Amino acid sequence: MTDLSSPYSTLFTGLSAFPLTPIRDEAIDEAAYAGLIGRLVEAGVDSITALGSTGSYAYLTPDERARVARLTVDHAAGTPVFVGIGALRTREVMSNVRSAEAAGAQGLLLAPVSYQPLDEDDVFELFRTVTSATELPLVVYDNPGTTHFTFTTDLYACLAKLDGVASIKIPGSAMSPTDFTAHVERIRAATGDEVTIGISGDAFGAAGLNAGCDAWYTAVGGTLPAPTLAITRAASNGEADRASNLSAELRPLWDLFAEFGGSLRVTAAIAEHLGLVAPQPLPLPILGLTDAQKGKVAEVVERLGLT
Repeated sequence: MTDLSSPYSTLFTGLSAFPLTPIRDEAIDEAAYAGLIGRLVEAGVDSITALGSTGSYAYLTPDERARVARLTVDHAAGTPVFVGIGALRTREVMSNVRSAEAAGAQGLLLAPVSYQPLDEDDVFELFRTVTSATELPLVVYDNPGTTHFTFTTDLYACLAKLDGVASIKIPGSAMSPTDFTAHVERIRAATGDEVTIGISGDAFGAAGLNAGCDAWYTAVGGTLPAPTLAITRAASNGEADRASNLSAELRPLWDLFAEFGGSLRVTAAIAEHLGLVAPQPLPLPILGLTDAQKGKVAEVVERLGLT
């Protein structure tokens, strides 16, 4: 685990919940969004990350992103807020940095968004530019499923040396507990103890935490904080078996993610089923799940007693 002397040892640990940015009539549904943030505050999540992939950041205008950042901080009731700033051009990334700063965010989340493929020099320079221009700490967002860029451990190590890089969000993958622990330990050895390591990919949350990750950056936790918090707390208390068992109970949910191409559409369908958002809350052209698929999601939600 990260050295507790690190300035980021508490801020970038525990459960960071990534809420949806619900859309209604082609605009941000501010009332629904405030409700989602209120649920997270009431549940007691450790932090809230607005405008992650679950928050559909790539589909929003700079003004919309600035508004979401402000809404999140205004309704977070003191819960730390991190804001996603990724964009195609560094110019737009820096604009997003400024809007996050103005909103009162406590941290930033940066993914290397691309249309043309990026190489490691491109990505390092992006992070160097951002960290040299803000005092807000930064989470490195490694999400090859959306960015189509794969970080290496060597690049993690280079980025960890930048002043301001606070945490690295690694993707989960299927491996044995022993191999997962060794994987995290290799990253830890390369990056040092002052940078926390967070797991993503919700089906791998418990495994990553049990393997030594400091944080769980969770998509579905932005809509269902209670079960993801239970897993996080069990792992942080050293109850590895309990964390694994709680995650295993959610296997039907993880299976839906695999069946329907990831967490976004399923999470949106859960939020819709629970009445937290209006129908079709995703930004077009993303249509979301069909009615039949939503029925399968609703059945799993009811069977597992998710609220």
